[in-house]
Amino acid sequence: MSDTAAGLLQVGLLLACLAAVYRPLGGYMARVYSSDRDLRIERGAYKLLGVDSKADQTWAVYARSLLAFSAVSVILLYVLQRVQGHLPLSNGLPGVESGLAFNTAASFVSNTNWQSYSPEQTMGHLVQFAGLAVQNFLSAAVGMTVAVAVIRGFARSKTDRLGNFWVDLTRTTLRILLPIAIVGTLVLVATGVVQNFSSGHEVTSVVGQTQTIPGGAVASQEVIKELGTNGGGYYNANSGHPFENPNPLSNLFEIFLLLLIPVCMTRTFGVMVKDKKQGYAILGVMGTLWAAFTFSATFFENQGAGTATQAAGAAMEGKETRFGEWASALFASSTTGTSTGAVNSAHDSFTALGGGTALFHMMLGEVTPGGTGTGLYGMLILAILTVFVAGLMVGRTPEYLKKKITAREMKLVSLYILTTPTVVLVGASVAMGLAVARASIFNTDSPHGFSEVLYAFTSAGNNNGSAFGGISANIPFYNTALGLVMLFGRFVPIVLALGLAGSLARQQPVPVTQGTLPTHKALFVTMLVGVVLIVTGLTYFPALTLGPLAEGL
Repeated sequence: MSDTAAGLLQVGLLLACLAAVYRPLGGYMARVYSSDRDLRIERGAYKLLGVDSKADQTWAVYARSLLAFSAVSVILLYVLQRVQGHLPLSNGLPGVESGLAFNTAASFVSNTNWQSYSPEQTMGHLVQFAGLAVQNFLSAAVGMTVAVAVIRGFARSKTDRLGNFWVDLTRTTLRILLPIAIVGTLVLVATGVVQNFSSGHEVTSVVGQTQTIPGGAVASQEVIKELGTNGGGYYNANSGHPFENPNPLSNLFEIFLLLLIPVCMTRTFGVMVKDKKQGYAILGVMGTLWAAFTFSATFFENQGAGTATQAAGAAMEGKETRFGEWASALFASSTTGTSTGAVNSAHDSFTALGGGTALFHMMLGEVTPGGTGTGLYGMLILAILTVFVAGLMVGRTPEYLKKKITAREMKLVSLYILTTPTVVLVGASVAMGLAVARASIFNTDSPHGFSEVLYAFTSAGNNNGSAFGGISANIPFYNTALGLVMLFGRFVPIVLALGLAGSLARQQPVPVTQGTLPTHKALFVTMLVGVVLIVTGLTYFPALTLGPLAEGL
């Protein structure tokens, strides 16, 4: 079988698996968030936390609960890293340095999972599974709770209540993420992913040198790393390491996991707003953009760049021969489109335009299909922008899902859209202006060096976590700057999204008339695709011309 046929087959199998679970999982999640019944274990958790599960919260209280929970999470994870040397299962590793501990705590709590360190040489087993893996669950659940709150903003009327953050968080973790993770862990173990508490095995390399390779609870962390669109690996090579991703079957399953919830949440949206066609429309936009970027990445990597790579048939530098070009490009497109950040190949070794494609994909705002929850509410906010633009064209007040889009909603939408580009571009500009930051760039004499810095801040601001390799980010400046960008890029948009949901929930639904723009048809899907690309292109195009475009052209 040719590489092209094998690549098309794996893409087709991936889409078939997603289609098979789309309706049942999407409908199940809608029932979880709509149910009035609490499980016994949930009632115990609410009693321990002092939470009234029947008391709905306003958007402001919901936001304060989320921010307080996340702040405590950052503090606890920071302390856990600092005292690692005094804890069991530390593999003899010392406590993590303060700047790196802050960066890592901000990274995992914000669902970014950026890693400025080699995990197997920095983090012991206890910090890995009791700190990092726990935040993989909780940060993913936080994103899903915000998406559900935004959906309720559309579904409810004449109320200032969006649900209960603590209830949504508990149900997401116990009823959705944990059951899927348990099954997924067993599948990964069956494919050969490591799951143990070994401190390491000595092996002899092909050149005769002795090397110690640590084990760990890898499969259980790997599954939530992909399922929760987190991305932080147990090993420095991430999903390119054979202990995390041993073969093409495990590779395809991991891609399936990272797309699973973002795709199926469009069904949840359609069910909860009682118009399933709206969910299909959002899925159509996400799918169209994901397919376009997957094709582009695959094309550029298979074409190669320069005579040598073209003669070899593809650009295989930095890629695993276990996966090849097609599987590497598919993984890269899926991970940069879902705010996951996991990698099975070195994005820094992609061709200039292939790496630029991954960078531009992140710049869309992680909405194709985006992270767990974040992709859905990000795309819904862009949908509001689209109906506003359409309303300007025909001279009528824009409406979306029977809710009027007034000046208040558009102010919140505008601030949401501007937040991430602001922190990304300001952060990259400051880094390029400081000598201490420029000193960390290995490729100082080419546009690729700027691409590495731009990629770092784009990854942090969009809560992705992947990186170009030619930059030494474990220095005080980058640890602090990227940590702050992660936190601002995560929580400022969340507060704005919740404020928008509260504003929509207070409205009285307006009746559909002949002048109402149908938001479930091909015309609206096409307009929304155009708005996503144009807004992103106008924002980031000057920066892209200085980096990957200059290098590639």
